[in-house]
Amino acid sequence: MKAFKVLFALLLTAATIDGQSFHVGKCLKPSVQEDFNVTKYMGTWYEIEKLPAVFERGTCNQATYSLQSDGTVKVHNAELLSDGTINSIEGVAKVKEPSQPAVLSVNFFKGVADGPYWVLSTDYQSYSLVYSCSDFFGVFNIDFAWILARTRTLTEDVIKQLHEKLTAAGVNVNRLEVSNQTACDVMVMT
Repeated sequence: MKAFKVLFALLLTAATIDGQSFHVGKCLKPSVQEDFNVTKYMGTWYEIEKLPAVFERGTCNQATYSLQSDGTVKVHNAELLSDGTINSIEGVAKVKEPSQPAVLSVNFFKGVADGPYWVLSTDYQSYSLVYSCSDFFGVFNIDFAWILARTRTLTEDVIKQLHEKLTAAGVNVNRLEVSNQTACDVMVMT
């Protein structure tokens, strides 16, 4: 029990220091997009706003999704670091249940558990609202949310609507950070 308390304290400290969205209790279970079409979702999405994420340190964050012949989705995430280098990672996403295609799992490292990727809302052409949350021991959770767009900007009206959807789902939108999408010309995805 003492080891559990130490582990819990360390995880809490790390989450707080890194600005993660740490919460006591289990993950929220927000509604996802009905009749989600994975094929229409493919292509490049640019990060407009996000809940803090320790694994994202750069600017110009973007993700490109490509449908593979086996039905999985190749995920290519990239960001521009402060020293001018491009940091990127590739992973694989898959629909968890065919009856709920907006509930995906994504993995970037073999041997590590998949992370959830829930598409709460999208029109496929301009915006996407994504939520992710992982429970730890049923005691606390860390969640993530992203407002994505097909271009590097999104209208304030659409952002406001997406904030309202997050709020209705129980997500604290005051923790969202605006993503820097300026001076991103060097970010060319292949």
